[in-house]
Amino acid sequence: MKYLLGIDQGTTQTTAVIVNQDGEMIEKNSAQLPARFPQAGWVEQEPSDIVRTVKEACAPLLDKYEISAVGLDNQGETFIVWDKDTGEAVTPAIVWQDTRGESVCKALASHVDPEQLRQKTGLLLDSYFSAPKLKWVFENNPEIRRKAHEGKLKFGTTETWVIWSLTKGKLHITDPSTASRTLLFDMNKFEWDEELLKLFDVPRSMLPEVKPSAGYIGDVDFGNGKPLSLHALLVDQQAALFGQACFNAGEMKCSFGTGSFLLMNIGDKPQLSNNGLLTTVGWNFNGHTAYAFDGGIFVTGSAVQWLRDNLKVIPDSASSNDAANRSTDSGVVIVPALQGLAAPHWRTDVRGAMFGLNRSTTSDDIVRATLDGIACRVYEVVTAMSQDAGKVPPHLKVDGGPAGNPYLMQMIADLLNLEVRVSASVEATAIGIANLAGVSALGITFEQLAKNWKSEKVYLPKMKEEERIKKLEQWGRAVAAVKTFHN
Repeated sequence: MKYLLGIDQGTTQTTAVIVNQDGEMIEKNSAQLPARFPQAGWVEQEPSDIVRTVKEACAPLLDKYEISAVGLDNQGETFIVWDKDTGEAVTPAIVWQDTRGESVCKALASHVDPEQLRQKTGLLLDSYFSAPKLKWVFENNPEIRRKAHEGKLKFGTTETWVIWSLTKGKLHITDPSTASRTLLFDMNKFEWDEELLKLFDVPRSMLPEVKPSAGYIGDVDFGNGKPLSLHALLVDQQAALFGQACFNAGEMKCSFGTGSFLLMNIGDKPQLSNNGLLTTVGWNFNGHTAYAFDGGIFVTGSAVQWLRDNLKVIPDSASSNDAANRSTDSGVVIVPALQGLAAPHWRTDVRGAMFGLNRSTTSDDIVRATLDGIACRVYEVVTAMSQDAGKVPPHLKVDGGPAGNPYLMQMIADLLNLEVRVSASVEATAIGIANLAGVSALGITFEQLAKNWKSEKVYLPKMKEEERIKKLEQWGRAVAAVKTFHN
């Protein structure tokens, strides 16, 4: 039996899985990845920790299986700058959640045609992406800027950094899906864009070579002296889209974790959203190209952690399901905008709020309202995608830890009036990148992968229409009030 190694280099941990030729996960191992928050809005990781967690996650699996190919996905917008000769990082890993690039975006706003930017990149001028934060680094550290322009430094997202480290500097590469998250890449031409490089003051010499998402890339050594063939690279959310077998236009998935990330396959031609969504490269290799609508919700699992750690109204995340079911007051509404409102609103200045409190409000009501707020955010993004695509998706495939919360999944099915299919594996992301490596190395077909995909549980909508409308109207009023408050 031949096996595939899928590595999901995520924000809070790195997970490695062994997958067989049928796309079934045989074993997994994870290593936690710490973060630090030096000041408000800053989110950083230690670059060496990223490489360490990849090695730790893979170590117990390497000698147990005959591994035919490796796939590696990454955090997306998180990046590092390092010395090309010594390999030493000169910046921390600046995480996608970090907002230090906001001042750059404000300063550039009058010099940028938002529509032209969207045409090229599918993105907005926002600190979420790598380029504004990189320009901030240059503006605040002239020495780093000087060395970058002298060709002495390299830039890379987390997979680029890991591959550089595992190949001792032989490979400096990325793929189109990851490049499309930088604000420096033309998603139509599949190449770095000179005008954008000039706008953000980024020298081309520090950027990685853009390789296809699948195909033999090179050999990586995890430290055991047995190099393995690397065959697939994707952003984590695109890997999850692939892992959920969303191969046809109109199919979509939602990956739940710290936030919720929804992607809809829109086919092999880019299409711009009229409803506040991003357009991104899904994958591009050997004649297979998929673009996707992208809608990020920054707070999901972290809202449940807030209930647990800050409010202390639940002992653990799993208890939120029972608490929500005990609640007797559905009039409480919480907008869980603890890190602003991302898609489709893009109001990073907005903060969360509670409405409808009274003397009889209990902690269970607050838990329920938080889960309802998460479900309403998913409803907003799915609705925006459906409007842009001109059709309602056949169902919503979901994965990730919060997908195991029955109350939340049922509420999403009810609000969307749509079937919600929970993936049989919570590790759809790592499995997806392993499967893509298998397409390249073993000739596994999309048809085989679609046939092999299994759901663990299916939620059918059962809420009465009048209750659904009432809930969505309440939510609409609450979001409008929060936006007004922060104007």
